[in-house]
Order: sequence, then C-alpha cells, then structure tokens
Amino acid sequence: MTSTTTTAPHIAVLPHSGDPDKLPDEHFAQSVHAGGGLAGAVTGRTTGVVIGGRVDLDELSQLLTDYPEIGWIQLPSAGVERYADVIAAHKDRKWTSAKGAYAPPVAEHILALTLASLRRLPQLARTKSWGPEVGSSLYGSRVVVIGAGGIGVEAVRLFRAFNTDITVVRRRQEPVASADRTVTTAELHEALPDADVVVIAAALTAGTAGLVGKGELALMKPSAVLVNIARGKLVDTDALLAALREERLAGAALDVTDPEPLPDGHPLWDEPRCLITPHTADTEDMVRPLISARIRTNVERWAAGKELEGLVDVEAGY
Repeated sequence: MTSTTTTAPHIAVLPHSGDPDKLPDEHFAQSVHAGGGLAGAVTGRTTGVVIGGRVDLDELSQLLTDYPEIGWIQLPSAGVERYADVIAAHKDRKWTSAKGAYAPPVAEHILALTLASLRRLPQLARTKSWGPEVGSSLYGSRVVVIGAGGIGVEAVRLFRAFNTDITVVRRRQEPVASADRTVTTAELHEALPDADVVVIAAALTAGTAGLVGKGELALMKPSAVLVNIARGKLVDTDALLAALREERLAGAALDVTDPEPLPDGHPLWDEPRCLITPHTADTEDMVRPLISARIRTNVERWAAGKELEGLVDVEAGY
C-alpha cells in the first residue's frame, strides 16, 4: 500500500513580534496549523505569508523582495485597494483576499439597512407621538445590486425571500444564476430608473471610483433608496447629500463613507434621510472564524498545489 505525504509549508503570520519563539497571532497561527502548515517568523524556508493585522506596506514590499521564495500572500480583507501598489510591484506572487468569506454577515447588514430605510425606522424609532403613516415594503420591489462577488450574490439570495425583481450589474458579461437579469457596468444607466433599491457591493478600483455620482443619482426615482456597504469612494458624497436634501432620493443607508471615518459635524450625520452605521457590516467577532476558515483552506491548498480560494485578479484590482 502506497501512502502520499505532503510537506508542511512554512507560513509566516504578520505582523510578527520579532521573537522567533512567539507566535504573532495565536488564532491565525492555529488556522495555519489546522491547515497542515507550520507558523512562525519569516525565514528562508517561508513560502507563504498570512497578513493578520495592519502592516507597513513598504516593509511588506521589501520583505517580498528579500524573500523571493514567498509565493503566496493571504490578505485579511475583501477589498484590496490598500495593497494595490504592493500587489502591482509583486505580480509574480499569488495574492488571495477574504472576498466571499465575509458574505453572510455583510449581506445580512445589507438587508437590515434596506429594510430600515424603506420602513423609515430611524425616523419612527424617535417619534414621541402618533403621526402620519410612512414607509414602503421590500416585497415585490425592484432591486439593483452593483457587484457580483460573494457579498452581492449572497444579498441576492436574501432578497429573493421578498419576491423581488433583481438586476445584477457587474463588469463581465457573465450571468448570475440567482438574478432575474445580469447586465454590465456599461448598462448601469439603463438599470437605475426602475430601481426601488440600489445596493453597492462592488470592489473599489481606479475604474469604479465615483461609480455613483450626480448623473447616476439623477436617474433614480425619488422613492428609491441607496445602500452602500462596499467602499465610500464608490459614491460622490456631495452629490448624494444634495440629492437627499432636495428630496430627489428617498433615503441612503451607508456603512461606508467618503471621507471615512466621517468627521464630527459632517452634514450627512444630521441628514434625516440618511442612515449611517460606522463600517460595522461585519465585526471582528463575526469575521474571525470566517477568515480563519479561509486561511486553513488555503494552507491546505497551498501545500497540495491546488488553486487557492479568493485569488486576486491582479489586472482587475480585486
């Protein structure tokens, strides 16, 4: 009987304390071990790196230059724009993100923000006496989801329970099976006028910054709501504020803003049609087991020479 053995890969978890006998993040180190890897400081035997916290990008780039044996880097977030320059400088490595891993909690937040906005919950929760009936139902409404990554697809699945008509807008001409229709970003303007809810779940790249601006907001119905859980720079903040103040939009629900964090005294805080949560669509307690599972799986795949999960498209930027 022949048995096949796989050599345990040496994986460094960053940031590291500098003490070779002390693991940097016990939780992520355990995930490396669970995947069959050996966690420790960077050495000449290191073939993979897990980013478990905030690292200095110049130092990371230099590390990859100094250790060409490192072939794979696991990033901690779904969005990778912070690492764009380092990724571009080291295109020969395999980069993976957490895209798709955080889909359940973030999609849940999308649904919560949507329902709260449509039902005017912030306004009604503060009422001190009976007043006029306000709010609209999600059931049977038209929803546009911009972005077809794990979060967008999971949001579509949740919206399905409300008998909604769903259009997904994505970069590629590739249908999303769970949507009623899929169109490309070039067709965004045709999708917006009929939407009751517009959800932004796209990656921030050089090509998507300002994706929803004055022109796009002008196409939306005054009864529509905008939900953004992706990145603040995807939306023109000044244009959004103007649309809300002039009642050209029923509401906006934002988990991300531009600038971020939104400074004290910013007019969006006091805009009654705007619901803001401080980038809490997922919390550390929610995502830690999810990113740990991604690390474990990718260590296993790295050791076995299999395709990694969450591979970053270096050219596309996500």
